[in-house]
Amino acid sequence: MKILMIGGTGTISSAITRQLAQGGHDLWLLNRGTRSKEVPAGVKQVICDVNDEEEVKKLLGTETFDAVCEFIGFLPSQVERDIRLFSGRTRQYVYISSASAYNKPARNHVITEGTTLANPYWQYSRDKITCEELLMKAYRETGFPATIVRPSHTYCERGVPLSVHGLKGSWQVLKRMMEGKPVLVHGDGSSLWTLTWNEDFAKGFIGLLGNPKAIGEAFQITSDESLTWNQIYQCVAQALGVECRLYHVSSYFLAQVAPKEYDFTGNLLGDKAVTVVFDCTKLKRAVPGFCATTRFDEGVRRCIDHILSHPELQVEDPEFDAWCDRVIDTMEKAGQSFL
Repeated sequence: MKILMIGGTGTISSAITRQLAQGGHDLWLLNRGTRSKEVPAGVKQVICDVNDEEEVKKLLGTETFDAVCEFIGFLPSQVERDIRLFSGRTRQYVYISSASAYNKPARNHVITEGTTLANPYWQYSRDKITCEELLMKAYRETGFPATIVRPSHTYCERGVPLSVHGLKGSWQVLKRMMEGKPVLVHGDGSSLWTLTWNEDFAKGFIGLLGNPKAIGEAFQITSDESLTWNQIYQCVAQALGVECRLYHVSSYFLAQVAPKEYDFTGNLLGDKAVTVVFDCTKLKRAVPGFCATTRFDEGVRRCIDHILSHPELQVEDPEFDAWCDRVIDTMEKAGQSFL
């Protein structure tokens, strides 16, 4: 197939790029070229800002595609741009939405593609919902060949997936663990969460490309493994070979006292604080044989090994570290005041 990926080098899309390249597809990437060194040989690169619509038209010329995959479309205006750019130029347009678009809290912790879309806590999720609505409207009214994909928490070797961290990623939490310091976990750590290794996600995604069952439909792609947040952090500590020292704090309190840029109202209350278990039956009917095979304890060991061997990924975040200490100190003093 001839496939254009808008993005193609991120956490989710990098694995898809590798697998499509290995499969011998005619693969094009349209992005800013900031990770060009990671692009497999034989993949065509169109380097530009996708938001420059006229430049994209100029660079793509009269090319048409079997599939166009949008990984960096976050706003309704960006989806409207894509509809203008690719109407009549692709047999399938695949949009990466988000499982955070599902109702929070959902009426049922088992999530299917039919679960209501509504997130009062997070603008990011509400924008994704609007993008989906625009695509389904275009599909119904003009036949625009849209497919919607809803990932949940997908990760790769570049970073360990955690619930409470600063703007610079997971390294500071790992550093706290290695130093024997307690790390913050939202709530009591017993809510269930699903983490999906990006290579597993890619298998399900690629199975939807060129698939006639996918046009006009939405699919969630996740692992079938559900873990509590306590178990997730314990797996991280075991991979580091250190003791797991967790400090549990209410999600609402964390959202209230965190700097605005952490956006814990969205990231926690609108996403990670809620128990969700994903039912991927619909995907498995469309892509027979799909199965996520990477357990989290295996995937996180790959992450830890990769990060420890790549110093450039060990980005310290002293502001977040100090904030964690302040939260813990505040909670300890509040507890002592009742004695």
